[in-house]
Amino acid sequence: MKFTPPPASLRNPLIIPEKIMMGPGPSNCSKRVLTAMTNTVLSNFHAELFRTMDEVKDGLRYIFQTENRATMCVSGSAHAGMEAMLSNLLEEGDRVLIAVNGIWAERAVEMSERYGADVRTIEGPPDRPFSLETLARAIELHQPKCLFLTHGDSSSGLLQPLEGVGQICHQHDCLLIVDAVASLCGVPFYMDKWEIDAVYTGAQKVLGAPPGITPISISPKALDVIRNRRTKSKVFYWDLLLLGNYWGCYDEPKRYHHTVASNLIFALREALAQIAEEGLENQIKRRIECAQILYEGLGKMGLDIFVKDPRHRLPTVTGIMIPKGVDWWKVSQYAMNNFSLEVQGGLGPTFGKAWRVGIMGECSTVQKIQFYLYGFKESLKATHPDYIFEESNGFH
Repeated sequence: MKFTPPPASLRNPLIIPEKIMMGPGPSNCSKRVLTAMTNTVLSNFHAELFRTMDEVKDGLRYIFQTENRATMCVSGSAHAGMEAMLSNLLEEGDRVLIAVNGIWAERAVEMSERYGADVRTIEGPPDRPFSLETLARAIELHQPKCLFLTHGDSSSGLLQPLEGVGQICHQHDCLLIVDAVASLCGVPFYMDKWEIDAVYTGAQKVLGAPPGITPISISPKALDVIRNRRTKSKVFYWDLLLLGNYWGCYDEPKRYHHTVASNLIFALREALAQIAEEGLENQIKRRIECAQILYEGLGKMGLDIFVKDPRHRLPTVTGIMIPKGVDWWKVSQYAMNNFSLEVQGGLGPTFGKAWRVGIMGECSTVQKIQFYLYGFKESLKATHPDYIFEESNGFH
C-alpha cells in the first residue's frame, strides 16, 4: 500500500493564544468550565452521562424559568436551535409570522421558506422594538400558526419586550417562538409567566459555555402540536420527539438518537452550576451594571450607541457607532495585535456602521469593561491620531 505523505502542518504543536473575547459571542469560558471538558469521553448510555444530562435539564429549567419537561439540548450551534424549532413546529403550508428588524429574524424567514411555510413578515427599524399593539394587529391580520420574535438581537444590540405577547398569541391560537440566544441570563426572562411556547439560547454567549451545544425548551402546547403533525419532521437529526426521548423528557424508554458531545454537556453543566451558585438575579444585575459603565465610558470618548433609547438596549451586546472617517477594521486589528482584545465589527443592520461589544461569560466584570474601554481608546488613537475625543451629548 502507498499513501500520500502526512501534512507537514500537523508536525507542529498546537498553540492557541489567550484572547479576551468581548465581541457578541462566543465568550470566554471559566477555567472550571474548560476543565470539565478534560473529563473522559462517555458513551451514549453510560449512567454518568444520563445523570449529568438530568442535571443540565434542571439548570436549563432554572435559567429559562420554566417547568417544561421537554427541556433539552440540540447538538450544534444556536442556529441548530432555530432550525429545530422551525422544522418541528412548521409543516408545508403552515403560516408563520416573523417580526423582522435584524439578521436573526431574516435567517428565520429563509429557514421557514425552506420548510415550505407560508411566511408573513412585519418590518421594523433595527434600533427600535415592536410594540405590543403592532404585534397584536399583525397577529389578528395574518392569523399565523406561529409568531417568531428575537428577544435580544446581537446584530444590533436591541432588546425586544416580550411581556404580554404570549397571551395575545394564545388568544389567537398562535404559538410564540423566541430567540433568546444573546439575552438569556443578561436580562429577565420568564418562559412560563410570559407564556412562551418555544425558546432556544446560545451556550457560547452569556452562559459562558463552549459553542456546539444549544439549550432549548418547548411548552406542553407546542409539544402537542409536534406530536399531532400530519407528517414527520423533515429533519431526523432535529426531530424533537426522538431527541427528547433520548434526553429523558417523556415517559417512555430511552432510545439512541445520535452520539451527543458528552464533553460539551459536562462543560455546560459546570456553566449552569456557576450561574446557579451566583443566582440569576445577581448575574443579571452584574451585567446591567457593567453595561452602564460601558455606556458612560463610550460617552466620555464621544462615541454614540446604535440603539439610542436606553430602554431598548440589550445589556449583553452594544453597537458602537463608527465615527466618520474611521476605518473600523484597522481599530479591530490593532486591538487584537496589541491587546489580544476582540473588537468585532457589525453584522446585518450594523455592518460597516458599528462595532459590537459583548458583556458575556467571563468578561462580565467591571475590570474587563475598563480594560475594553482602555484598549479600544488606545487602538482608536493609534490608528487615527487625528481623531478628537469629545464627550458625547447623546447619553450620560
